[in-house]
Amino acid sequence: MKRILIPTDFSKNSSNAINYGLELFKKTKCIFHIIHINPIPPYSGAGTSVKGSSVMLKETVLTQSKKDLKKLLEYIEEQHHNELHSFVSTAKYDFFTDGIKRELEDKKIDLIIMGTKGASGLKKVAMGSNTGDVITKVKCPLLAVPENSTYKTPKEIAFPTDFHIAYDVKVLDTLVEMAAMNNSILRVVHISKKGEVLTEDQLRNKDFLHDYLRGIDHSFHTLTGSKLETSIQCFVESRDIDLVAMVAKNLNFFQRILFTPAVEEISYHTDIPFLVLHE
Repeated sequence: MKRILIPTDFSKNSSNAINYGLELFKKTKCIFHIIHINPIPPYSGAGTSVKGSSVMLKETVLTQSKKDLKKLLEYIEEQHHNELHSFVSTAKYDFFTDGIKRELEDKKIDLIIMGTKGASGLKKVAMGSNTGDVITKVKCPLLAVPENSTYKTPKEIAFPTDFHIAYDVKVLDTLVEMAAMNNSILRVVHISKKGEVLTEDQLRNKDFLHDYLRGIDHSFHTLTGSKLETSIQCFVESRDIDLVAMVAKNLNFFQRILFTPAVEEISYHTDIPFLVLHE
């Protein structure tokens, strides 16, 4: 049984992430852990009165969160009844990323699904916010679902890489599972500068990847372009890509695509889900 964690703040954005996850795994036996984390506010002082009011605040917000989660689960069951799916809800009063980490350990989570919001996708909203913090600080595969994303079976998955890292089998297993589950074609994309050739290490990593993906329909593509961000944008649009997957370990390459581009260069972030692979 797959164990999936979906944080919610009861917004349209997080509801879309839930809907996407339920559709994506509709043929898979899953337990979905729906969690709402009430952030601990910064305190300006100490003493009995502050501690007392903080305890009352915690009890009040948790009571309301449990009621909201109960309504949400009732709605999910009504709209997405599936014998393969079961749900557990949790309300917490915690620092967001710490709460997610604790939930991962307690529930042995396999995948996190989170929403991203706004026209700038992951750029302005996620970096320094909840989704961005979880992507960079929590070592668990994460599927980031944009607010404007509408579910369709991911028939083509783009996997941008520079072949500079040795691929961890556990990381690739998540990618292979996603592709096999949806009969997806995996498009491995390398962006090179004009006249650039792969080093021995890069060729070795590419060969390993090719061997490991032998059971999956896949192809290798090399694009020549001066700007990584716009090259990937063009590839995603020209191939009608449904999902983009990347390895978080390749941090420089990863952050250039996910967090630094100008909004106009990363329009696909507003409607195409992004699978972040962690070791």
